[in-house]
Amino acid sequence: MSIALVILAAGKGTRMNSDLPKVLHPIAQAPMLEHAMAAGRTLAPERTIIVAGHGADQVRKAVAGIDEEADVVLQEEQLGTAHAVDQARTALTGFEGDVVVLYGDTPFVSAETLERMVEARQRADLVVLGFEAADPGRYGRLVMDGDSLERIVEFKDASETERAISFCNSGLMAGKASALFDLIAKVGNENASGEYYLTDLVELARREDLKVTAVSCDEAETLGVNSRTELAQADALFQARARADLMELGVTLMAPETVYLAFDTFIGRDTVIEPNVVFGPGVTVESGALIRAFSHLEGCHVSRGAKVGPYARLRPGAELAEDTHVGNFVEIKNAEIAAGAKVNHLSYIGDASVGKETNIGAGTITCNYDGVMKHRTEIGARAFIGSNTMLVAPVRVGNEAMTATGAVITKNVEDGDLALARAEQTNKPGRARKLMDILRAKKARLQKEAK
Repeated sequence: MSIALVILAAGKGTRMNSDLPKVLHPIAQAPMLEHAMAAGRTLAPERTIIVAGHGADQVRKAVAGIDEEADVVLQEEQLGTAHAVDQARTALTGFEGDVVVLYGDTPFVSAETLERMVEARQRADLVVLGFEAADPGRYGRLVMDGDSLERIVEFKDASETERAISFCNSGLMAGKASALFDLIAKVGNENASGEYYLTDLVELARREDLKVTAVSCDEAETLGVNSRTELAQADALFQARARADLMELGVTLMAPETVYLAFDTFIGRDTVIEPNVVFGPGVTVESGALIRAFSHLEGCHVSRGAKVGPYARLRPGAELAEDTHVGNFVEIKNAEIAAGAKVNHLSYIGDASVGKETNIGAGTITCNYDGVMKHRTEIGARAFIGSNTMLVAPVRVGNEAMTATGAVITKNVEDGDLALARAEQTNKPGRARKLMDILRAKKARLQKEAK
């Protein structure tokens, strides 16, 4: 059976107090909408429809960056969840499969849970996702009779007996597209809010002798995000799960609570992560690497046996081959560091390639930007770049070549050559004392005038 996802992402999120649409606020450096889309993608959907409203242009742009095949439809007025799903009706004209309704601000529903909903749909016309709540509070209650969902009762309308039920409504739902939209067409808005609620589908389906059931999941999967506080709680939950997963897979986190992971971080087993390391989006670290304390990695690839940090920064496009060393206060950007090469301290290597077993001395800078365009530096294998060398790109330093300490390299250095590129030192006898006397006298005069 083919599947279409309808993800509701139209809410303004007033409690966020933000110009950014609620579903675009990040969890683990990815919009919470992306988390929901990723979960839904595990069902291999034929169609993905995002229902946007507030900030629709921003949502549309974000969705295009996540899944260019997903469709975004507009809910101009926010008139309830059933009304929101109904905005996908035209986009799904002729679709004969199942529709799974997700929420862009409910980012943690698991692939396993969605799969169980789809399986349950084979036995029932309508499937609702519920959860056993530790504190049911004001959640809607799912009233069950065996595996049959009899009705959803909102807290304000529930009897004392119904309020004692701990099986609560998450809002997620699945059903055959044609049946779902037929039921939505019959939803009324005779309620205090004047809105069309998706929960009404259960009662409407029962009236038509359709089978309705519920699937249960862990309460944490249904966590909704409506405020900055809940956003922080969601991020903390993601981090705790991601750290635990890494350690289960054989990664050593020396101080797990201080390591911050991104949505898509991949780290191979037997890698050691020291305290206070931050992973931005797009990082892959292969097995057996060492990421030392206070390093920041983003958009980079670190190969087996590499050592990074402490206090290193790997920016997008950084590619570290096996057994490379990138040390303290080193920044690498859009550069390939070949196997066995070392950039051990106080250097910036950007828009460059560094050959095998080359050593980059402290304070080396690839001067890659002329104020308008970026230029590339190429350094060959087994070269030695002396400390405090400025490599003014575009420039090439050949295999087994060397630059002298303090050199400013503006011309190519051929294989095996030594480049000396610094002004000749001249000592002026006694000039230091005379200069200092002049400066002190000037300072004293200025201080006197200031009084």
